[in-house]
Amino acid sequence: MTGSSHAQSSRASHHEWQAVADHAAATSHLPLRELFAADHFRAERLSFEACGLFVDHSKQRVTEGTLPLLVRLAEACGLRERIDAMFAGKRINSTEQRAVLHVALRAPRDATILLDGEDVVPGVHEVLDQMSQFCERVRAGVWRGQTGKRIRAIVNIGIGGSDLGPVMAYTALRHYSDRELTFRFISNVDGTDFAEAVQGLDPAETLFIVASKTFTTQETLANARTARDWALATLGDEAAVAKHFVAVSTNATEVAAFGIDTANMFGFWDWVGGRYSMDSAIGLSTMLAIGPERFRDLLAGFHEMDEHFRTVPFEKNLPVIHGLLAVWNTTFLGAHTIAVLPYDQYLSRFPAYLQQLTMESNGKRVTRSGRIIEDYETCPIYWGEPGTNGQHSFYQLIHQGTRLIPCDFLGFVHSLNPLGRHHDLLMANCFAQSEALAFGKTAAEVRADGVTETLVPHKTFPGNRPSTTILADRLTPRVLGSLVALYEHAVFTQGVLWDVNPFDQWGVELGKVLANRIVPELESDFEPEIPHHDPSTAALIRRYRHARRKPG
Repeated sequence: MTGSSHAQSSRASHHEWQAVADHAAATSHLPLRELFAADHFRAERLSFEACGLFVDHSKQRVTEGTLPLLVRLAEACGLRERIDAMFAGKRINSTEQRAVLHVALRAPRDATILLDGEDVVPGVHEVLDQMSQFCERVRAGVWRGQTGKRIRAIVNIGIGGSDLGPVMAYTALRHYSDRELTFRFISNVDGTDFAEAVQGLDPAETLFIVASKTFTTQETLANARTARDWALATLGDEAAVAKHFVAVSTNATEVAAFGIDTANMFGFWDWVGGRYSMDSAIGLSTMLAIGPERFRDLLAGFHEMDEHFRTVPFEKNLPVIHGLLAVWNTTFLGAHTIAVLPYDQYLSRFPAYLQQLTMESNGKRVTRSGRIIEDYETCPIYWGEPGTNGQHSFYQLIHQGTRLIPCDFLGFVHSLNPLGRHHDLLMANCFAQSEALAFGKTAAEVRADGVTETLVPHKTFPGNRPSTTILADRLTPRVLGSLVALYEHAVFTQGVLWDVNPFDQWGVELGKVLANRIVPELESDFEPEIPHHDPSTAALIRRYRHARRKPG
């Protein structure tokens, strides 16, 4: 939905909202070629640097007046008040009556963050210290399995944020990981995920991390029980569970019932949402991989961006500007997706991580007060792949398709694995793609190349496709922390402007409820009565049951 449609929005009560809508209608057609030609300092004026990140927004479809209008809109929507409320421990997750304090997970030991008058920081560092001591023992070979063998394989069992964060972080920071240890990750309840994850592992040398806050998550516990059976099939003794399983959970009763020693249970809090939890105890596998010192560097990067977000004026605030431009592209320019394109193989899982962070947070159709949103668009679809692979896949659509797809390009000055000309070639492609998207190639320029007239339309690039480029010196734990926090707070900013709650996820519940109803219908030895399903679902259940029971 474009800005002109917002004249009828309830948001039109904000003068500032209408001002942005009118500005979009008046300027969105202006080509980037003209905007750059008219402002020789555009690149400098629309580039920002902080927390180890250089962010160039100059190829976004904005004029000199766009960001000031968006900042005034953010102020009118109460962004400053909402930021202050989050950092003050207010219960801004209104549908669940919870505080939102993932920023406390990376606060330094001498910080104070209050929740209902109690400082939560000491508890955070108590868990961090517990994690550090455990990880040092495993990494040094002091912690041993039931047979006395050293642990050489770590398998994280989780789902959602309990999987996506650890997988992304391990992949991103693999350069810094202990190569003597093997790391595997299981999330899908599909048996194939488990079977392939444990392929080639020795149960006597394997440690499982079961990550479930309640220790009742259906998929996670199904995989955990299978892991338990797999380990005991070789190790035999039930006592082996305590030597080969630890838990990230708050449910000591269920953890103990599973056979895990609660001394090896690493807790976290209801003010930490799953998709905001990679720097909590959910990051245990990350700490095991890179060590406690580098894990604390990761936390330092998060904290540096937290402080930047909390203190820096909006007009120079990296997460605020990034979030405002996502709102501009989605709600006012009509873009339906945003592509995240890392030019670093280590960030191959970063787009998938962002999918949960962004879409589970802001994929909402009701406001915080419960009003159905019918008059403006909220969260876009986030997607992407590593850069040069994407160039030979979906970039065609971004360049010459009919859809407007803003892009985030991520790159680094230095490679962690320098090989000849490889990195220069990689980054040349990164910079070239954003240039081609912005400026395209006109029909006249194509003709000047001597192209036959019949091919001219096929080789013309319209350009004017917006992008942001984020550049850092090299991918370190600290930089990764800053990068993730940049997107976390950008998502928060978007949620404030769209007036949605980024911290609940009721949309994942209904499917789970229905699945729990269907499971016994699939497993029953007798033909179940299934009158409560629609005809399509009932027919699928019957077909599945009959096919499963055929011989062979």
